[in-house]
Amino acid sequence: METDIIKAARMIRAANKVIVLTGAGISVESGIPDFRSPGGLWTRYDPSVYATFESFVNDPTKFWSMAEDLNPLLEDAEPNAAHYALSELEHMGKCGAVITQNIDHLHQRAGSTTVLELHGTYRTGTCLICGTRHEYHEIKDDARAGQVPCCKNCGGTIKPDVVLFGEPLNAPVLSRAVEMANNCDLMIVIGCGLEVFPAASLPTYARRNQAMLIFVNIASTAFDDLADIILQGRAGETMPSVVEAYRSLIESEDD
Repeated sequence: METDIIKAARMIRAANKVIVLTGAGISVESGIPDFRSPGGLWTRYDPSVYATFESFVNDPTKFWSMAEDLNPLLEDAEPNAAHYALSELEHMGKCGAVITQNIDHLHQRAGSTTVLELHGTYRTGTCLICGTRHEYHEIKDDARAGQVPCCKNCGGTIKPDVVLFGEPLNAPVLSRAVEMANNCDLMIVIGCGLEVFPAASLPTYARRNQAMLIFVNIASTAFDDLADIILQGRAGETMPSVVEAYRSLIESEDD
């Protein structure tokens, strides 16, 4: 593993355009269970009933009753060492963007400034009637009580800015993510099972354009044959080691 850590650090040093793709695995280490895993959200709430766009429009009370359970978990979670390592990598000039499937805002809280949230965020909500956007603190009390938050302007139903099943991803965000994948020369994939599309396609786009790929996961994926290096282990242990190896590398070159 140590040799692969150093190899990963050298790949970061050699790359000009590094981007990162993160999935549920990085947030699991902050206490947020993978929604799809045993004990995860979808084992307790049928997404076809609680989390489709159609079900929300027809009866938003179901989603917001689920949010009563979910939102405190998201609020109480703290960024872990992997989030901070990515923030540090950005501030060292070696991470152009984090593309994430997570809705928990932990990358931003750790200090990353360029974050593309493919599946949206729980931190804001939008009125389905007039389009007014609301910050989380404006809807927090209702959401925590399982009640349907209403628009401060027109009284309409507020939908959280997360992408529900049957709802398209934000087109500009997806377009920018694809553009970055097509133009990077190194993509680091962290905590992604690569089972949910279109996010799962991004490493393929990068590889087609001759980018190098580093996978950091505790389990294998169907796309492992694309990776130049697979660092198997917890993101919160692996990524700080990679960043420390990179720091040592550039410091030794400066001496």
